[in-house]
Amino acid sequence: MEIKKTVITAAGQNQRTLPLQTLVDGNGQSKSALAVIVEESLQAGIEDICVVVSPGDQDAYRSAAGPHGRLLKFVEQARPLGYGHAVWCAREFTGSSPCLLLVGDHLYISRSTKRCAQQLVETAATEACTVSAVQATHESKLPYYGTVGGRLAGARQGLYLVSDVVEKPTPTEAEQTLIVPGLRAGYYLCYFGMHVLMPRVMALLEEDVVAAGEKGRVQLSSALSRLVEHERYLACELAGRRFDMGVKYGLLTAQLALALNGRDRDEILSGLVELLALGGK
Repeated sequence: MEIKKTVITAAGQNQRTLPLQTLVDGNGQSKSALAVIVEESLQAGIEDICVVVSPGDQDAYRSAAGPHGRLLKFVEQARPLGYGHAVWCAREFTGSSPCLLLVGDHLYISRSTKRCAQQLVETAATEACTVSAVQATHESKLPYYGTVGGRLAGARQGLYLVSDVVEKPTPTEAEQTLIVPGLRAGYYLCYFGMHVLMPRVMALLEEDVVAAGEKGRVQLSSALSRLVEHERYLACELAGRRFDMGVKYGLLTAQLALALNGRDRDEILSGLVELLALGGK
């Protein structure tokens, strides 16, 4: 199975400006966060990229993508009806094909020679099913993420057969339904901001959009929670970390992560030591 399409969601009111921010990548080059995300897709073998934006944002996003701007297709989310609704807006682009789904306010740093998106795409292609990237996350961060429960899928380390999905659970909810054997106490498998979706997910989102009407909000996690009733659905821990630019100091943390993973690591570390030394004065 080939996965050649990416959908990047960037229409959220608290999200839409973050992909336009300028960062310095690991090679010392200034570029937008959007360009970094697009390159994550291209290095995973993706050929077609669609960005879901708010009305009127297309030109800004095309410009921010730099030389990659000509590759992008755009779909507008006319009304802010939730993340799942934004994904559903790209249904004509994805058609009957699987797609890689990324969020526009996350950056990813790999601990492998393969980028995070490439790791996920290769896993989904091998397993021929929907696969969500996850990261073991402390219960204090549960209010920020969708969370899955399940069990190890065979002998492969870090691959789980999903049985439950809850959007932003409380610690009590997570303890009751989302315990995963092998994780440290107080840690749960939270979404990484990266999925490979099979076509049935769009059909489930369609059901939610119809049910929600003009005012209700649609969440991707709702469709994924029902996916387990229809077909095999996996979660995969990747060799890497997500960095959410939308949280407090998130953009700063993402920039530091890019810098420390690049060629100027020693220079950055030296500068941080100097800053720490000055911090007490």
